[in-house]
Amino acid sequence: MAVLTVIFFFGMLSSCNNASRQKAARDKEMAARLSLEERSSKYMQERASLEEKVKARDKEIQDLNSELETVKKSLAQEQLVSQGLKEELQKTAKSKDPQKQVSANGKKAKR
Repeated sequence: MAVLTVIFFFGMLSSCNNASRQKAARDKEMAARLSLEERSSKYMQERASLEEKVKARDKEIQDLNSELETVKKSLAQEQLVSQGLKEELQKTAKSKDPQKQVSANGKKAKR
């Protein structure tokens, strides 16, 4: 009977030791899973934040592009107006040149 009691005692110690190791392994695995979940959650939040920033930048780029197109159109119109004024000025200058020559010839003739 004493031999059986010793055998059961050692069996119980072995079982408790084995259960303790399994519990430690399970706790370690749970801690690793929790850590991975936290990191995953953190990365998902960062990703969402970055996606929002990208969308904001894209909208900003679109706004700037539309402003640029507006400025380009305005510049083209101003260049056309400027070109028209230059042509008009040249025409006016050409029409005055013969008058200057005539008046210059008239002044020479008076002298």
